Amino acid sequence: MRADVIVIGAGAAGMMSAITAADNGAQVICLERGRPGRKLGITGKGRCNLTNNSDNENILRNIPTNSRFLYGALAGFSAYDTMEFFEKRLGVPLKTERGNRVFPVSDKAADIVNALKAELDRLGVKLIQCRAERIEVKDGAAVSVFGGGEGCGAKSVILATGGMSYPATGSDGDGYKMAARLGHTIITPKAMLVPVETIEDCSPLSGLTLKNVRLTLFSPSGKTLFSEQGELLFTHFGVSGPLVLSASAFIREDGCKFSIDLKPALDEKTLDNRILRDFSEEPNRQISNVLRKLLPQAMIPQVLIRAGLDGKEKVNSVTKDMRRALLTVLKGLSLTVKALRPIEEAVITDGGVSVKEINPSTMESKLIKGLYFAGEIIDCAAYTGGYNLQIAFSTAYAAGKAAAHM
Repeated sequence: MRADVIVIGAGAAGMMSAITAADNGAQVICLERGRPGRKLGITGKGRCNLTNNSDNENILRNIPTNSRFLYGALAGFSAYDTMEFFEKRLGVPLKTERGNRVFPVSDKAADIVNALKAELDRLGVKLIQCRAERIEVKDGAAVSVFGGGEGCGAKSVILATGGMSYPATGSDGDGYKMAARLGHTIITPKAMLVPVETIEDCSPLSGLTLKNVRLTLFSPSGKTLFSEQGELLFTHFGVSGPLVLSASAFIREDGCKFSIDLKPALDEKTLDNRILRDFSEEPNRQISNVLRKLLPQAMIPQVLIRAGLDGKEKVNSVTKDMRRALLTVLKGLSLTVKALRPIEEAVITDGGVSVKEINPSTMESKLIKGLYFAGEIIDCAAYTGGYNLQIAFSTAYAAGKAAAHM
């Protein structure tokens, strides 16, 4: 069996690079041991935040790991190109939400996956279900891929196996091993965009989602590392959700603290007046009952404990100092970071094949002729907001185009 281009991996980067190579006249075989687009199908809580509706400058600002390496790839295939590709070519209507995050109108990641698979079929890309074991090299050039008990010859090979996050979807570090065996340097993979364990027990709030809160992350010295408004989720081990995943990228040392402003739309004076109004309307009720107007039921006992207040206290006996303690917690519920969750639970892997060994214009290996890289396997990582999938699409486009013309 032989092809012009062999793509290893059928995730976002693998499918896009296969489509691009086929577009450029190549006969393409794609090897995937599992279900194509499995990880893509669970991104964005199953909605698929496939890019960010913004220019390259903003995209690059949101890529803390090796953003300069991606200048050429983004110039060749921008977020606007990604949106046009899915809407006009693949027929998937898109919408832009808060923070310029782009989703399919249907809110179904499956629509993105199915559209990519349909395009692979239309272009005649041969999808073979098998695990690639190694890349064969002859005279310094990639010549074939061995897997499933047989070899497949090729003019070029694109390695798009992903990182180490969500290994159940197939990205378990296989690609790193193949690249390392060919002499490539692997920057130690670590978790990025990952839930956070806290010292404080959050299990009584497990499953509770808070929307429109402000999360601020402080260093041990008190420096503000991150502050953003959005959604947060409590878990049995600590906290997760979009805000926490973004903030986790800034946690580099022990002793960091979170502060959650439960009412960011109200300054302290306005919030105090709101509480006074609620109290005056029901002066003989217990404080825990009156706070239901302000907080989710599950949140009330925890806030009262933090404020040192008895939930059975009648609101007509609440003093100014007691109200001040309540305000302090409402505007700054404090949590102490204990640890990041394991890399297997991370949205993205920070680390991978060193960019020093990859041509930034073509994604071709500087060590092995005809070997290309695309997506998360490369040592580039971004914050949440669709930026990581854009890295996948941009690098895949560059790799697919170059590999087809090898």
